[in-house]
This record gives sequence, structure tokens and C-alpha cells, in this order.
Amino acid sequence: MKVFMGYPCKYRILSRVKMSFEYAVAVRFRCTRCGICCGNTREKIRHILLLSTEAEQIAAATSQPISEFAVKVEGKAPYCHEMRKTAQDGKCVFLKNNHCTIYSLRPLICRFYPFELKIAGNQKHEFLYTNECPGIGKGKVLGKNYFGKLFQLARARARAECGFNEE
Repeated sequence: MKVFMGYPCKYRILSRVKMSFEYAVAVRFRCTRCGICCGNTREKIRHILLLSTEAEQIAAATSQPISEFAVKVEGKAPYCHEMRKTAQDGKCVFLKNNHCTIYSLRPLICRFYPFELKIAGNQKHEFLYTNECPGIGKGKVLGKNYFGKLFQLARARARAECGFNEE
């Protein structure tokens, strides 16, 4: 059974329940376009996970079968695929000259980086971030509006992944 944002997909609760989130109130971030989020580093093997709906959208837009750009994964619910990486540099197959060629279709996990949404329990979620990203500490302080948009995007993707129409 699929689970998203802490709820089994069989429940329409995703559309009705009041969920909340917490975030670091003083974090600054500005993307430096370094591409570190798009592949492996000496310190970390990056797993760019995809929801089934994301993989299907990318396949349709690129006219490629999913198997060309992703591999199936198990035990990573709600994710079911992992993006392939190039053999020469361990970067996402859609990264060319530090530019994402599927930017408008990029997966949720890419849209969130360097942030991650964790389930904290009781309909509460928490945004965490990684200091490995050189964009942390740069730019403006991100506020509730920024994280609210990410949170709503996650809920919308959850509804789509679970097959619920917007209500």
C-alpha cells in the first residue's frame, strides 16, 4: 500500500486533514547553481527518488521509456524509481553543464533540496536542511511563505500520487 505524508493512500484524509509544518526560522538559502544536489559527491551517494507520477510525466515529455532514465526501487515508499546517473561523473542524466534539462518537470525531491520534509507525528511535519549545500547561509532568510508553498506542493503531489482529485 502506498503511503504519502504519513497517511496510507487508501484514505482520502490527505485532502481533509489539517496538517502543519515546522521550519528553521532563520535559515538563508540561495541556489548557487553548483549542481551538487544532482549527483554523487566524495562524501555522499545521492539518491534522486521519483514518484510514479513524476516518472510518467518525465517519460511522456522526453519520449523515453522510464527504464532509460530511472531504475525501479523497493522499500522507499512513496517513491518507486531512482534517477539514473552518468557513469563519468555520477550526476543525474538530465543535468547538462550544471543545467537541468527537465527543470519544469523536476521531481519533488529536487524542488525541495536542500530541504527535506520529515513526518514529526500527529499531522505535524518538519522541514530539515543539509549544510552540504553551498547555498545555505546565502541569500535572504526564508520564511513561512516559502515553506508553505513547498508544503502545499507536497500535498498536491501526494493527492496525485494517491489518485485523488483536487477537492
